Amino acid sequence: MASVDSKNFDAIVIGSGQGGTPLCQALAGAGMRTAIVEREHVGGTCINEGCTPTKTMVASARVAYLARRGADYGVHTGELKIDLAKVRERKRAIVESFRSGGQSRIEKTKNLELIFGEAVFTAPKTIVVRKKDGGQLVLGADRFFINAGCRPAAPKIEGLGEVAYLNSTSIMELDSVPEHLLILGGGYIGLEFGQMFRRFGSRVTIVQSGAQLLAGEDADVAEAVLQILREDGVEALLKSKGVRIAKAAAGIELTVESAGASRRISGSHLLVAAGRISNADSLNVKAAGIATDKKGFIQVNDRLETNVAGICAIGDIKGGPAFTHISYDDFRIIRSNVIEKGSASIAGRLLPYTVFIDPQLGRVGTGETEARAAGRKIRVAKMPMSYVARALEVDESRGFMKVIVDADSSQILGAAVLGVEGGEIMSQIQLAMMGKLPYTVLKDAVFAHPTLAESLNNLFSHFE
Repeated sequence: MASVDSKNFDAIVIGSGQGGTPLCQALAGAGMRTAIVEREHVGGTCINEGCTPTKTMVASARVAYLARRGADYGVHTGELKIDLAKVRERKRAIVESFRSGGQSRIEKTKNLELIFGEAVFTAPKTIVVRKKDGGQLVLGADRFFINAGCRPAAPKIEGLGEVAYLNSTSIMELDSVPEHLLILGGGYIGLEFGQMFRRFGSRVTIVQSGAQLLAGEDADVAEAVLQILREDGVEALLKSKGVRIAKAAAGIELTVESAGASRRISGSHLLVAAGRISNADSLNVKAAGIATDKKGFIQVNDRLETNVAGICAIGDIKGGPAFTHISYDDFRIIRSNVIEKGSASIAGRLLPYTVFIDPQLGRVGTGETEARAAGRKIRVAKMPMSYVARALEVDESRGFMKVIVDADSSQILGAAVLGVEGGEIMSQIQLAMMGKLPYTVLKDAVFAHPTLAESLNNLFSHFE
């Protein structure tokens, strides 16, 4: 019979993601006897299945893209071969480096205990941890901080459970390039993998149920992204719904309905990239009385507190934008309020993000569609990247820059930069927003030449 031990702590962090890892160290450093419970790997989704591995593979795909374009730059190369096993090896090495570094820092922190196992609430201030060796730990604490994240969702499609399909984690473990990759979902994950594997040599078909890719973006941004992907050879089917999946000689047959008609598409592999769901169900949060919304995400207030005193939730598990930098900022808010006795809040914070297609899409603040729907008086500055000297010099001039400006105050409300290093240009605009600077400061600034940043001088001469 498996052993059961009991321990009590001042604070317990569940999940070692980008918020939970620094938080457990900060709590321990503040003198609290702290435990961090991790189900599988230190680092959470970002390091193990998200940002780190995907962007590592995106980099390999970009090298392949540039190699094919070598002649455009006057550089001629030989036959291009993709060694996906080597790509995977490089990805694994970087992930292991990040993961082991994080774990080592946790293990060296005084007053902090790292426990591997599956945590389940049994009461508001008690969890049972099922360890991999079969043993169990009963842990109690005055404070709990939940950073247990999300997992890929499996849509309800006939036949899905009868085929071997890929998700955003398993697709990165392939050791050969798929002949024809079918992708369900035209969001960030689907587009990044779609373009990546097209550059590795796969035929790629993306099936998107909505009228545009990237459902939350302005229509002109989504349309430009669609055209870029199509230029790269990616097939994208809009207003199309996958309704049936079956095994076929080629691997998988997907039945798609669009405009009342149906068609069958055969592919060698299927990636399901149709969103993510909360891990709150696996924690049995109901036993602690923790409230969740209708989708299962833990509900929190602006201070990241749940409805149960002493229990907070940070990162993806609380819903909202599922980005690493948001999880890390959640940690900073908890640190300020719990350790430093401050009054930090998530209310009104800017939510920047970058979609790592190529060229990148950097986004921050309010989009044009949202601003007009709210009845705001705005001006829109929009300029193609083909007007940017640096973009032309490196022959990366696809996309455009777009900024939303308050017509009365001249302050920047939001921006979308679809272009080479779009995330970096967006961040410069974000700094102006954080400082509440009028757009004229960027318009009249002296930037080094030739840089991408100097495009901000000309951008604000292109109000529509």
